[in-house]
Amino acid sequence: MTRSIMLFAIAALSLSPTVGAAPAPQCQSEHRVIELAICLDTSGSMDGLINSARQKLWTIVNDLAKAEPTPKLRVALLSYGNDGHNPENGWVKVETPFTEDLDTVSQMLFALTTNGGTELVGRVVQTSLQELDWHPSARTLRMIFVAGNESADQDDQVAARTICKEATERGIDVNSIYCVYGDDDSEVRPGWRELARLGKGEFAMIDQNNGTLVIATPYDQTLIKLSAELNETYIPFGAAGHAGCGNQAAQDANAVQLNSANAASRAATKAGKLYSCAWDLVDATRTGQVDLAKVDEKDLPENMRALTYAQRKAKVDAMQQRRTKLQGQINELDQRRQTLLTKELARQATTNIGSFDLAIRSAIRKRAEALGFEFSPLGARIALVRSPVEEVETFDYFVQFAGGSMSTWVTNDLVVDFENARLDGKDFAHDFQISPGTPEAEAFIKTLPTKMRDLVRSLQGVVYLGWRNRVYLLTGGC
Repeated sequence: MTRSIMLFAIAALSLSPTVGAAPAPQCQSEHRVIELAICLDTSGSMDGLINSARQKLWTIVNDLAKAEPTPKLRVALLSYGNDGHNPENGWVKVETPFTEDLDTVSQMLFALTTNGGTELVGRVVQTSLQELDWHPSARTLRMIFVAGNESADQDDQVAARTICKEATERGIDVNSIYCVYGDDDSEVRPGWRELARLGKGEFAMIDQNNGTLVIATPYDQTLIKLSAELNETYIPFGAAGHAGCGNQAAQDANAVQLNSANAASRAATKAGKLYSCAWDLVDATRTGQVDLAKVDEKDLPENMRALTYAQRKAKVDAMQQRRTKLQGQINELDQRRQTLLTKELARQATTNIGSFDLAIRSAIRKRAEALGFEFSPLGARIALVRSPVEEVETFDYFVQFAGGSMSTWVTNDLVVDFENARLDGKDFAHDFQISPGTPEAEAFIKTLPTKMRDLVRSLQGVVYLGWRNRVYLLTGGC
């Protein structure tokens, strides 16, 4: 069988604020508001769900950033079913109230841990209604997403039916995501479906451990580099400046730690319309949050305090111009990346059905479109054109996946051979095994096209590579 370049890799997977009264929404009047309260079960069996949320946060945001008109996005994160939470609160915790600071949401996601638990769905919906500052406008899209794998009606104090009725009366949809863990429990699933029906929301069933599809592309490393350069255009100011700047870099590192695909998605978010940092003097000036002429000198970074107003303005303008240029470069590369990803999904005849992000994106789109928002189609099919290896930038076999389950792998010939061998109880045959850092590895990698070489070097874990009718096993990455 003639093989094209194909690869798959096992990706290496890698401060909770005090909850109080959340500030009033700071939304410009011309923006429509979308509010998402994401409620995650953090009991002992839900590590896969948490990893899916970490992986797909930026994909969800990027989808919303392309909506017309551009919304103002506010996200809250709640966890429930964790023995480490206060039992008087029904083991529910507001990790972050509604915020437009996406870095804070990411920070909270990466801080989540699992711990035993009694999963009280009614209580987490009630907490969402009572403790979050939902925007009052009737034109606001308000949605609660509850994800879990145990019975949705085991709360004997707050009945799901009652609390869903209260939510819908306030114009808040309750959407349920039933996370299959092992075999689907036919007795548990109907309760989650009923939760969505009563909450006038959408029901989705996902495989929490096997539903996170991750596809690496040759553009990822360049996007990660541009994302780092983008950080240099931010000017931290005020009391929150230092912490905000540090958290931006920390969430970049968290994204890279998951895999290059996640970091590339985050880069696209940072170049998009929904990413703005209140601690940044450039964003604050651009949005009219502050008047540069009135900023107290002590709130400025030390290297700007001695500057005149004209010099300060020139510096802010220069950073904005550089940022706009970098964002344009990121957006252009991400468009190419999205074309490649669409080809890969079309080649498999799949749209990543059963994934965490698709469940949320589909539900949001359905309700948002009813309120007048417009989106491009999800998972648009295009004709697959096989490219010669020299045209590696548009080549469609660069695949990376999270977790070790077969169902998370993208189907190409190499993976099919691997799966068939596994089902037959046989070892998967490879022609050569190469250890990283060896002269053999360096010599082999030099034979690859440049973009392919960069991609292979960036992958961590076990890499199987089909190349020139031979299969190579690169242990421990390369």
